[in-house]
Amino acid sequence: MGTRPLNTAAPSHAALRKTAGAIGGFIIVTLLTFVGLMAITFFIGRVIPIDPVLSVVGDRATQEQYDAVRIAMGLDRPLIAQFITYVGDVFQGDLGHSVSTNRPVAEDLARVFPATLEMATLGIIIGVGMGVPLGVWAAARQGTWVDQLIRVFALLGYSVPAFWLGLVGLVVFYAGLGWVGGPGRVDIFYEGLVEPRTGLLLVDSLIAGDFDVFWSALDHLILPATILGFFSLAYIARMTRSFMLDQLGQEYITTARVKGVAEWRVIWTHGFRPIRVPLITVIGLSYAALLEGSVMIETVFSWPGIGNYLTVALLNADMNAVLGATLVIGSVFILINKLSDVLYRILDPRSR
Repeated sequence: MGTRPLNTAAPSHAALRKTAGAIGGFIIVTLLTFVGLMAITFFIGRVIPIDPVLSVVGDRATQEQYDAVRIAMGLDRPLIAQFITYVGDVFQGDLGHSVSTNRPVAEDLARVFPATLEMATLGIIIGVGMGVPLGVWAAARQGTWVDQLIRVFALLGYSVPAFWLGLVGLVVFYAGLGWVGGPGRVDIFYEGLVEPRTGLLLVDSLIAGDFDVFWSALDHLILPATILGFFSLAYIARMTRSFMLDQLGQEYITTARVKGVAEWRVIWTHGFRPIRVPLITVIGLSYAALLEGSVMIETVFSWPGIGNYLTVALLNADMNAVLGATLVIGSVFILINKLSDVLYRILDPRSR
């Protein structure tokens, strides 16, 4: 009698369907969240007491000129019709025209966002690289002078205004000691020497092999990125300490110590490993906050990033630029949250 071959295709098809369903659900949720973000930014932009028509025609325009521009901008139509048109334009990559720069908003954002991304990325690297070890150290030395010192240091990150710290940093480390570069992204005689490929000046200068531009860009980047990193460090260190204290109070930690396990293994293997998943959320939110909350730092350091661009747009009542920048920042939050969900599944098999 012959034996029936095992059906190995069914499980694979089921796994593929499950994976496709998960990917489809992920895309649908992301799109719905993005549409909701567009709705919030659009209707808030229409409610605030700023007339986008006046920013175009000026306050000396005649009523006929005002009405003609208002009709051309589509502001005479119902809000729902305006929103539907706005959604269609956004999905085609059209964020409108900037009054401030007289260029498409999408082109402006593509030019300024990499500068903010570069500064925020170095800032979060500094924040994570120092905040996580400090938080673990504070929890391991709970109640000692080390713990108190780290908590005070973290408290300063919550209390000190960003603009004040930026100004003090410029006075001390740039004007006084000359250790770092001043305002701007690069020394003025290096501007425009490197062709922008990625928009990240450090990367573009390395690709071009121009190390003078690279060191000048790094010199200008260190201080604002360090200040941003200090603010993220404060939050990350505090949350890491809280997570670690909860873990170090568990019975399995006491058991490991009774068995004679080395203290560093108790802390970093048994204590730190379980908190990696909640730390993903903390780090992700900190990174998104740096991308969104760098307005003051960019203003103080004349940094040509999205925060500076948004400030100028608000001062000029440039609503297309304001809505576009807000939409990009909100999209970053959505993207980082979704990436955090993916990392959850990688680090914690129970969530799969």
